[in-house]
Amino acid sequence: METDIILKYFSHLTDKQISQFESLGPLYKEWNGKINVISRKDIENLYVNHILHSLGIAKIVPFLPAAEILDVGTGGGFPGIPLAILFPESKFTLVDSIGKKITVVVEVCRGAGITNVTAQQIRAEELKHKYDFIVSRAVTRMSEFYGWVRNKVKDKSRHSLDNGILYLKGGEVDEEMDELKKPYSVYELQTFFQEDFFATKKVVYVPV
Repeated sequence: METDIILKYFSHLTDKQISQFESLGPLYKEWNGKINVISRKDIENLYVNHILHSLGIAKIVPFLPAAEILDVGTGGGFPGIPLAILFPESKFTLVDSIGKKITVVVEVCRGAGITNVTAQQIRAEELKHKYDFIVSRAVTRMSEFYGWVRNKVKDKSRHSLDNGILYLKGGEVDEEMDELKKPYSVYELQTFFQEDFFATKKVVYVPV
């Protein structure tokens, strides 16, 4: 089963969660054929390069029930959709400025029976609500991203880390992060996942 790679690192999944993760493969293959949100060659590596990669954030902060998470520039739903399956009692808002991508998010969630996701075609700066954490897969340089979302974070923290940004990045990050002139932490995903794909992959955490 393709979900074995998920179960290898997240062994306490319910039958419903396993079924939802299993359904992502066929759903993404179907929708990617209509609206290209994942490169053609990468769709074969969906479970490692996209789903497990997204779940790297869960190794840094397990989201609490009723936590509100914003995924900015979600594309086809990463990291938000895998995280929403893993944390069914948390609430996820997935936003992208491109409507076709939000169509994929809505249809994948419908097909997989994911009910804790709201998807909107909107820019992050236009949102009025505040969230516990902002997640993203490196849509732009952190200094620019921070400007988009710094006013979207709740003041009161209740997780093991203070509220802020959890950003999936690859390669070197120090030069880019030094531009920001804010405290940050870097977590190497190869600490948690053995696959070669994760050798240079990181979660960058910036408290806001």
